[in-house]
Amino acid sequence: MGLLARARKEWFIVGVALVIACAKLAPSVGVKGGPLRPEITITYVAVSAIFFNSGLSLKTEELASALMHVKLHLFVQTFTLVFFPVAIWALLKVLALTAINEWLLKGLLTVGCMPPPVSSAVILTKAVGGNEAAAIFNSAFGSFLGIVVTPLLLLVFLGSSSSVPFSSIFSQLFMTVVIPLIIGQVCRMFLRDWLERRKPPFGAVSSLVLLMIIYTTFCDTFSNPSIELDHLSLLLIIFIIFSIQLTFMLLTFLLSTRKSSGFTASDSVAIMFCSTHKSLTLGIPMLKIVFEGYEHLSLISVPLLIYHPAQILLGSVLVPTIRAWMTTGQKSDILVR
Repeated sequence: MGLLARARKEWFIVGVALVIACAKLAPSVGVKGGPLRPEITITYVAVSAIFFNSGLSLKTEELASALMHVKLHLFVQTFTLVFFPVAIWALLKVLALTAINEWLLKGLLTVGCMPPPVSSAVILTKAVGGNEAAAIFNSAFGSFLGIVVTPLLLLVFLGSSSSVPFSSIFSQLFMTVVIPLIIGQVCRMFLRDWLERRKPPFGAVSSLVLLMIIYTTFCDTFSNPSIELDHLSLLLIIFIIFSIQLTFMLLTFLLSTRKSSGFTASDSVAIMFCSTHKSLTLGIPMLKIVFEGYEHLSLISVPLLIYHPAQILLGSVLVPTIRAWMTTGQKSDILVR
């Protein structure tokens, strides 16, 4: 396969590299208040577009069946909002003995307390061909749950508290997740025959939107001030973040693919992405509220700014491998049946 043919086949990974390079060269374009106005185009338009696209492409009966998959939902939410923060807290007891910047370590703990994202896990699950309905449900439900649980976790682990504008965050989630999904489903009722006949490229559309999210995310990362931040601590945090993601993805994979688990291959894909991804869209506003007035707020935010693009990068790189495994797994399920 030639280089050009390979690039066409892996166009999304190529696109990720290009948008990161663009963000590095001109971070001011995609930061909050910049020409792209990500506080509107990303927070509202892009996320809404993703869930409208999902609602339009998702068969209603699949979503209904996902709502009843209680075991899967319980696994994802327990791993994300219970096991994840406790495991990071235990890890930091060891890392506190090192020379890593203490505020970066606090920031790493805040990552563990965050809810799942409302976009990346859904898109990656869809790209692989996993249980998209389950990913949508857990992303939406986890985000709503995180509005209450995340501030409580921050209080328990870090001793910081503040009044969180529940109504504001709830209304934003309702507008960008629930309403677009419902509108997409309603449109599908009238366009079902046309959609089945023409088969629009829903996956490609979602991937293009995700590239926009990646670009603005890296713009924030490259523009974020680093107060008294030594390069060694930053490099170690990056290494730790990738190690955590790989370890937790492997752990959720092993747990969800056991014969006694009762999960299918497509379920395992949704579980891996939804259980290990963390929300930057919800996370940064919460950090700014809970840690308002903290001199080291920027340092506390750094791990989350790294974690978000890292989870998308890692997921994107693993998409071909996971897709190949899932295809084999689905064939095995059929043979067993």
